[in-house]
Amino acid sequence: MNPKLATIQALLARAEDPATPEAEAELARTRAMEMMAKYGVDEALLSDGQPSRDAITDRYIDLPNPWSMSRVRLMCFIAGAVGCRAVHLGVHGAGGRRRVHVIGYESDVQRAEILYVSLVLQMLGGLNKQIVPFGVRSARAWRNSWTIGFIERVIERLEAIEEAARAAAGGDTSATGRSGELVLADRDAVVQAAYRQEHPNACKSRGSYSGSGYGDGAAAGDRADIGGTRRIGVRAAGTLTA
Repeated sequence: MNPKLATIQALLARAEDPATPEAEAELARTRAMEMMAKYGVDEALLSDGQPSRDAITDRYIDLPNPWSMSRVRLMCFIAGAVGCRAVHLGVHGAGGRRRVHVIGYESDVQRAEILYVSLVLQMLGGLNKQIVPFGVRSARAWRNSWTIGFIERVIERLEAIEEAARAAAGGDTSATGRSGELVLADRDAVVQAAYRQEHPNACKSRGSYSGSGYGDGAAAGDRADIGGTRRIGVRAAGTLTA
């Protein structure tokens, strides 16, 4: 693993340790988020003109139940936020597992995986603590809207962090002397082209919500820590793309 990613994961591990004082944990989380976004930009600039260093790649990721569609949404939108593209391919295998295809540069796919593993645990942990309000006609629909609220708010935060890192690097130069703005724009175009070649008919869907579950989930998303140290696969609607 890249040493910078190892440092980020060490910070996240410190933040997640129950023995870490809250003030110290918050500093570790904040630093990890900033480093994660900067790592993505740095890799882009260092790899310009060296396709073997950080090449386009893809992953097929199987996401299990419970709440497989919520996992799909989270994975797809995290991928989009960090410069990848992803599409939900539907149910795959026994037990209602769903498959997501992620396409992007290797460094960005790694970032998407790390973020997903942390945030899915937070999402499911928060969902398990929810008490469905009295009078709600469908507890499952309420819980589903809670997860959508959580995901959308987390993604808003993640996109803001990523945009700040990209803006800060706009005047930097790459290994070949090109501007950071141009390098990042070119990478976006390459990812988009690779994605469209694989999935020319994919369309976007953000999901729907109902009742107060969305607002409660969004509030939880505001409190979520962006990052994680575990791997996808550890236990813990329609076509979705990002």
